[in-house]
Amino acid sequence: MRPHDMGTLFDEAAAGGARTVVHLDRPFDIAPRAGTRWTVTELAGLVRATAARLADAGVGPGDRVAIVKDNHWDYDLLACAMVRLGAVPALLSARLDTADLVTLLERLRPAALVTTSEVLARCRDTAAGEPARILVTVDSAAPDAVHLAALDASRPREPVRRHDDEPLVIHHTSGTTGVPKLVVHSTRTLVHKLARFEAVRYPGIGIRPDDVLANASAYGHGRTFCWTAVVVSLAPAGILILTGDDPETADPLLRAHPPTVVEALPASYIRLRQLTTRLDNPFRHVRLYISTYDAVHPPALRAYLTASRRARPLWMQGWGQTETGPLTFRFHTRRSTLESDAETTARRLGRPVPGRTRLRAVDPDTLRPVPRGRPGLLLVRTPALALGYIGEVDRWDAKRVGDWWSTGDMGVHHRDGSVSILDRAADTLPGMSCLRTEDVLEQRLPRALECVILGAPDGDPLPVVVTADGRLDPDAWKQATHGLPTLRDPAVLTWDEVPRTGTGKVRRAALARQLTGAAPAGTGRWT
Repeated sequence: MRPHDMGTLFDEAAAGGARTVVHLDRPFDIAPRAGTRWTVTELAGLVRATAARLADAGVGPGDRVAIVKDNHWDYDLLACAMVRLGAVPALLSARLDTADLVTLLERLRPAALVTTSEVLARCRDTAAGEPARILVTVDSAAPDAVHLAALDASRPREPVRRHDDEPLVIHHTSGTTGVPKLVVHSTRTLVHKLARFEAVRYPGIGIRPDDVLANASAYGHGRTFCWTAVVVSLAPAGILILTGDDPETADPLLRAHPPTVVEALPASYIRLRQLTTRLDNPFRHVRLYISTYDAVHPPALRAYLTASRRARPLWMQGWGQTETGPLTFRFHTRRSTLESDAETTARRLGRPVPGRTRLRAVDPDTLRPVPRGRPGLLLVRTPALALGYIGEVDRWDAKRVGDWWSTGDMGVHHRDGSVSILDRAADTLPGMSCLRTEDVLEQRLPRALECVILGAPDGDPLPVVVTADGRLDPDAWKQATHGLPTLRDPAVLTWDEVPRTGTGKVRRAALARQLTGAAPAGTGRWT
């Protein structure tokens, strides 16, 4: 089966005989008493029942419905239920700052908000009025809101069909450089162009019927809605859902059902890495690791690839954006992560998808193409480009360059067709690549969980080193910075002291304000 309609995705998979068993690290928020083991048939029933409850609350065709809740895969189940009703789900991370969340809700103007009592209270404390006409809570009752479990699930609703080019779902960008953008995708862009392409059983990297897939993601973000379409339609033997990145919580589930394919946020790979060193590590059967959102650095790549007992495990690194879906892919092996230039090529993100994606580098001021091998602003052409931004039409139009789309990334389009990322345009500093400098530091500082370079309005850049205990040996730092551009003395923080997006990315502007009281140097023209 290839994905077609997200509103009936689970029904079609169940009718096709899918035997996938899903194991959760905690029960769904929309079914808290139903346990942690689910079949596809049971998931189809949950989506139908949830759609009936939302219809009972008053949700109907054409309504925008915002979802803001704790991180779990039922973000996507809720979205499928809303698509079934003909509504347009908007998935918003509960990790957003309250002010940013209220801003997005004001742009969205949803007919309904499905949320938790805590998030609803935060919004009410900040916003001028109620965030939506219909308020539904998933965890407990709240004043002037209806509790999802109290709504009537006994009257099933027939699926509402929509045109392939009509809005299907709304996601928001990571928000590393400021208030996230609300991105609208259609069935054509997200299902036909992205999910169907990925649902092909490619040799070596395609999902197999005997695979057990583990996912540790931010389920309110765009990647997992597409992932859901793919994995449900391909029906692997098992799916493991990790809602957090605490190693002690993840370990029992991974050990009970050792995965063969793992996809996780870069931040989750960092946090779970300690499991790779355990004697009976849970990654011993993995044949394929997948990462998106951000680069994973060579030390982490090596740790996970070495943890697998397969002869030739692969790591597939994708680069893309919420607006475009995946644009390039690169594969890593045990051997490639040991190459002498690994620390300088960690940001080489592979080649554009053949026949689907075109890339070019241009001068960011003149927008004229630059020669291959020279840094420039990266533009892309893809049939999977989203429909636009909610509430920011001018911003969307400003990122269109003729038939091309500005990614907002500075990079190099090499002569062999591959692409390297240097920096986000908003983070660019004269004479250095922040990202490459971060890669080198992480390579040279084994105790560092993460390194971040922040441009300062005056003087040298400020490095931030994240360690488990917030400590860093001065001699180790001195050795690590040998041969690098001049940097200030580092700020050393623990993981939880760093402001992050819902996908675990560092919110650089917020971190700079936290440490220096000023926004980082750079320009936001292409963000």
